[in-house]
Amino acid sequence: MRRTASLAAVAVLAAAIIALPAAASASTGATIYPPTNSCTTTPSAFVAGGTVEFACADGTFGANEEITITVRGENGAAVAFARAAFAVTTGSTVRESSEEGALAPVAITFPADAVGVYNIEAISASSAGGTASASVVDASGLPATGGDARTSLGLWVGGGALVAAGATIALASALRRARDAR
Repeated sequence: MRRTASLAAVAVLAAAIIALPAAASASTGATIYPPTNSCTTTPSAFVAGGTVEFACADGTFGANEEITITVRGENGAAVAFARAAFAVTTGSTVRESSEEGALAPVAITFPADAVGVYNIEAISASSAGGTASASVVDASGLPATGGDARTSLGLWVGGGALVAAGATIALASALRRARDAR
């Protein structure tokens, strides 16, 4: 009888240990998992110093809740949200969602020295939110990657030095072979 009581106690303890994580992870509110591409940037490519609008569709967030918008990219600290500049490495601002859970378009102005791709995300307490990206292009529409002739000068000089060294070695070898052949 004593052995049966011990086994029953162990079984109850094991069941409680297994059930505790499930109870701890139970959510008191509904978490929103919006679909892919629920947030967009218009336009998706811009000239440095340009402005894009970031917006999220209905149902992306809960009604009238606080949304944090963050911009990450090279010199992301210099982005401006509706004339409010930020002096940190990542720019961010807080807005409120509509009754339908949408984020109204937010104008984001990028710095004049912007290059590469900027990732923009919006999250809230009840939603995983959404992301979108915007790419910097030059006036001709080509991507502005940050490389130019000044930054690649060292590569050209180094490459030229290697070619000159190779030519010198090849010439010296040819002269030596010609001399040995006589």
